Amino acid sequence: MEEKTAVFVSVVMGSDSNLPVMQETIRILDTFGIPYEVFLTSAHRSPERTSSFARTAAQRGIKVIIVGAGAAAHLAGVIASQTILPVIGVPLEATSLMGLDALLSTVQMPGGIPVATMAVGRAGAKNAALLAIRILSLDDEGLREKLQAYIQDMVRDIEKRQEGIICRKS
Repeated sequence: MEEKTAVFVSVVMGSDSNLPVMQETIRILDTFGIPYEVFLTSAHRSPERTSSFARTAAQRGIKVIIVGAGAAAHLAGVIASQTILPVIGVPLEATSLMGLDALLSTVQMPGGIPVATMAVGRAGAKNAALLAIRILSLDDEGLREKLQAYIQDMVRDIEKRQEGIICRKS
């Protein structure tokens, strides 16, 4: 019998159209070997499903919830209002406002309903995964070492790119 792996991160989306951007979150979690689930729900179109997910996430072993949503983008706040887990919001471009509406909806939470809000789009999706990994690494030395190695790889990449730039002294 196959043993089921514990899942630590939920990647939640308000629409399957969000998946191309949220793949960046998934890619980073895969890079670090973080077990995750992907869950599709809508604050507006499936409110009972959303509430059930939020209320049961902690007892299912989830440690961090990453939520990508566009337009009105109420999903992260609705989830955060019903769980004590950290919620990281990723505003997504879904309307002619190019993600500004989603950014404002995600960041403007009332006092007492915290949502860590990332940048709009792919950079935000990547940073959401990295913030979740930082949270998880608080209790995991091995994960902390992987994160430090990842950061050092970024430093080496910048140094390599510098070598390719021709500098002229005046």
